[in-house]
Amino acid sequence: MTDVLDLTADVIVIGGGPAGTWAALRAAQAGADVVLVDKGYCGTSGATAPSGTGVWYVDPARSERDKAKASRETLGGHLADHHWMDRVLDQTYENMDLLATEGRYPFPVDEKSGRQIRTGLQGPEYMRRMRAWVSRRGVRILDHSPALELLVDADGQVRGVAGWQRQEDRDYRVSAGAVVIASGGCAFLSKALGTNVDTGDGALMAAEVGAQFSGMEFSNAYALVPENSTITKTAYYGYATFFRADGSVIDGAGSTKGRSVIARTLLQERVFAQLDRADETVQRQMRLGQPNFFLQFDRRGIDPFTDRFPVTLLAEGTVRGTGGIELVDDTCATGVPGLFAAGDAATRERICGGFTGGGSHNSAWAMSSGTWAGTAAARFARTSGIVPAPELRGAGGAGLRPTRSFALDHAEVLQIAQSELVPYEKNFLREGERLREALSGLESLWYDGVSGLRGSDGESRLRSRQSAAITAVGRWMYHSALARTESRGMSKREDYPGLDDAQHHHILSGGLDYVWTRPGALKAVDHNEVREAS
Repeated sequence: MTDVLDLTADVIVIGGGPAGTWAALRAAQAGADVVLVDKGYCGTSGATAPSGTGVWYVDPARSERDKAKASRETLGGHLADHHWMDRVLDQTYENMDLLATEGRYPFPVDEKSGRQIRTGLQGPEYMRRMRAWVSRRGVRILDHSPALELLVDADGQVRGVAGWQRQEDRDYRVSAGAVVIASGGCAFLSKALGTNVDTGDGALMAAEVGAQFSGMEFSNAYALVPENSTITKTAYYGYATFFRADGSVIDGAGSTKGRSVIARTLLQERVFAQLDRADETVQRQMRLGQPNFFLQFDRRGIDPFTDRFPVTLLAEGTVRGTGGIELVDDTCATGVPGLFAAGDAATRERICGGFTGGGSHNSAWAMSSGTWAGTAAARFARTSGIVPAPELRGAGGAGLRPTRSFALDHAEVLQIAQSELVPYEKNFLREGERLREALSGLESLWYDGVSGLRGSDGESRLRSRQSAAITAVGRWMYHSALARTESRGMSKREDYPGLDDAQHHHILSGGLDYVWTRPGALKAVDHNEVREAS
C-alpha cells in the first residue's frame, strides 16, 4: 500500500448518485471547494444509473399539486408532511428546469404541445450529464474510493472522511468543514439492479457519531424480477397475470396489491408471469421506456407479452423503503454538527410516509434533499473552517477497530445477516415471533461476529464494514418493526393486521451495541394553510 492521500475541502460528499451529485453541484454553486467520493464510478454506479425512472414533477397549479400530494397519503399511512411535500415539489420543478438548461439534458418533446416531457429520466444519460455538470463546476471526484469512516474533532463535530482508493490501493483522508452523506440505502447485497454499492455504509457511519433514524420499519421493499435476473421494474408487472406451473391463475396475485400473495406462493412453488394485459401501444411504450428490461427476454428467446416466465422477489430494503437517517430541520441536518444527509440515506417519510415505489417520489427526493444538504453544508463550512487531519480521529468501529478476538470473517457475517434479512417469510410476511427470532439472530451476530471483524488490507476492511453495516441496518429495522404493533404503510404485521390510531407517529431508532426505539411526533398540519400555500 502506498502513502496516504491527504486532501482538504470545504465540503465532502459521500456518494455519486443523484443525491450526491446534486449536493456537490449546489455546494460548489454556493462557493465551496467540494470533493465527492464514490464507491464505484460516479455516473454509472447506484440504482438510478442503469434504469429509466419517473420523477415527481408536477405542474405548479394548486389543483395538480393537491392531487399529487393526496395520491399516496393513505398508502403511506398518513405520515407524510405537507410542508416537506410542498418544498420537494417546488425544488424538483426548479431542478428539472435547471437540468434541461445548465445540465443540458435532452428531454423528449411532446409532438402535440411542443413542450418538453419532464416526468421521467433515462438513468444512464441523467447520471452522465450530472457527472459532466459537477465536473464543470470544479468538483473533485474520487472514483472507486469508498468511504470507510467519518473523521471528528475533540468535540465530536464531523470534520472529514477517511477511506480507501481501490485502483491506487492507498488510503485517503479528506479534512473538510462539513460532510454530506448521500451514499444510498441498504439492499443487503441482494443483487437487485444497481444496488451492490448500497450496503448501508452511510447509516453505520452516521450512527457512529450519534445520528438517529426514522421509519426503519418501512424498509421491507421487495421487487418482482424474472428468475436469475437482477432487473427490477415492478411497475411493468401491473400488466401481468400470475400463474402456477400447471397454468392456473393465482387469485389475488399482483404487483401492487397482491405481492404478498406471490410471496406466500413462492414459499411452496414457482410462480410464472405474463405481461398479457399490455396492448400494442403500451408494449411499444414499455420497450422505449426501459429497453434493458426486455434485453434479458430477447436473449433467452422469450416474448414476455405472449410467453409465461418464472419470477421471484428481490429485497430492496431502504433503497425502495422510506426509512433512513433522521433529519432535524429544512437544511437536511442530522443533528450531529457538520453532518448532513440526502437521498436514500435519509428518511423519506417526510414526503412518502410509510410507502414508496420506484422512481417518482424517490427521484424528486434525491435531487431536492441533495440541493438542500449541499447548500447548507457549504454555508456551515464557511463558519466551521477546516481542522488539519492530525488533529482528527476516526469514528469508525465495527470492521475497523474490533473489540474482541477474531470470530467470523466478513463473508460469514454477510451470509448469516442475509439469512435473517432476505427471506420473504421473515422480512416481508412479518409476524411477531418470526421477527423476534430473526432479530435475535442479528443481535447474536453483532456481538459474536461483527465485534470481531477486522481487515488486513483495503478490500477486507471495505467488506468488513459492509457486513457490519448490513447487520446494523437489519437491527434498526427489526427493532422498529416490533415497536410498531399495527399494519401501516409497507410494514404489514400478520399478528396486527389493523391500523391503530394511537400509533399515528414516527418510530425513531438508533444505537449500535444497544439499539433503542421511541415514538417520534408528527408535525401538526393546518390543511387550510397547506391549500393556501399550494
